[in-house]
Amino acid sequence: MTDQTNETDEKMPFTLHLEELKSRLTRVLIAVGICFVICYFVKEKLFKILTLPLLAVLPDNSSMIFTSLPEAFFTYLKVSFFASIFFVSPYILYQIWGFVSPGLYKSEKKHIWPFVIFSTTFFLGGSLFAYYIVFPFGFKFFVGFGNDVIRPMLSLREYLSFAMKLLIAFGVIFELPIFMFFLAKIGMVNSRTLRKKRKYAILLVFVIAALFTPPDVVTQGLMALPLMLLYEISIWVVTMGEKKSARKEEDDNNDEKSEEDEEDE
Repeated sequence: MTDQTNETDEKMPFTLHLEELKSRLTRVLIAVGICFVICYFVKEKLFKILTLPLLAVLPDNSSMIFTSLPEAFFTYLKVSFFASIFFVSPYILYQIWGFVSPGLYKSEKKHIWPFVIFSTTFFLGGSLFAYYIVFPFGFKFFVGFGNDVIRPMLSLREYLSFAMKLLIAFGVIFELPIFMFFLAKIGMVNSRTLRKKRKYAILLVFVIAALFTPPDVVTQGLMALPLMLLYEISIWVVTMGEKKSARKEEDDNNDEKSEEDEEDE
């Protein structure tokens, strides 16, 4: 009987954890679904915005095409879905924080809004950097291979896949300072280690840039340079966090010492 009770006590928290996960996933899916419907009504405008950097460098005799009957339809569906993810991203991040917050200390839970604001800002900032900086240089480089014999006529599906890969990759990459901050919070990294491993980090930066970008030096450099800057920002963020933690610990020690002195008197 005791074993059965213990087993129930062990399983209950995990069951409640799954229920919480299910509940938050449902809220996210509903929010994405509502936004998806709205985005689909303006799908052509959204796709036009997405293709503006490419259209600006395409020759006059070139255009975008679709090579199968349902390709345009599914492309618009994907555009609407990805746009809904971008628009709902603050709410998604809020739900992620709400899911992990029960395992945090009370003092750490107050970071929910800074987490949501900074995560959203860095993610959208990375995507906008890709759209306004990387796209024009990258597209101009690739379209430049066209000539009188070879004309660029790009498929809707292939362009969407290429563009979204870069937008998401840059959005995720720009989350590096937030990621490093939380690794430092749980004691996995510190500013001294980050400085010491800087040369290995630079090597890893160029490997990541080669994996997530097309095989050309320009686009890879446009990802590698911001990554190196973000790494330096991460060191600064972790250092500031360590100093704040040290000051807080010192204040706590002073308070404890003051209480002990009062008790002695």
